[in-house]
Amino acid sequence: MKKFENTFAVSGFVGRDAEIRQFANTSVARFSLAVGRTEKSGDESTRISAFMNIEAWRKNEKAESFDILTKGSLITVEGHFKPEEWTDADGVKHNRVILVATRFYPVADKEQKAEKQEKES
Repeated sequence: MKKFENTFAVSGFVGRDAEIRQFANTSVARFSLAVGRTEKSGDESTRISAFMNIEAWRKNEKAESFDILTKGSLITVEGHFKPEEWTDADGVKHNRVILVATRFYPVADKEQKAEKQEKES
């Protein structure tokens, strides 16, 4: 049987400042990430955008990492998918998939990427 991982990596712009909630030992940041791609149809190009909802958990002593989760910041997010199921007060079953960020960091600009590649060569 093939082994596969439940992971993702995506870059985009933070859509709104993160909503941060603190608990006894941990904190959670919930934020949206705007991602896009270009679709071509003949000579026409159309930009397609979407917002993804992401949550990130940290121990309270590491919650300062949430400081970069401000509207408009260009970041890369790595993580895994977490399915959730629940039944509401009317007995209706619901489900959704949460994108849980295990790492997030600013996207390096082209100059930084070029410098890193030169150092690695």
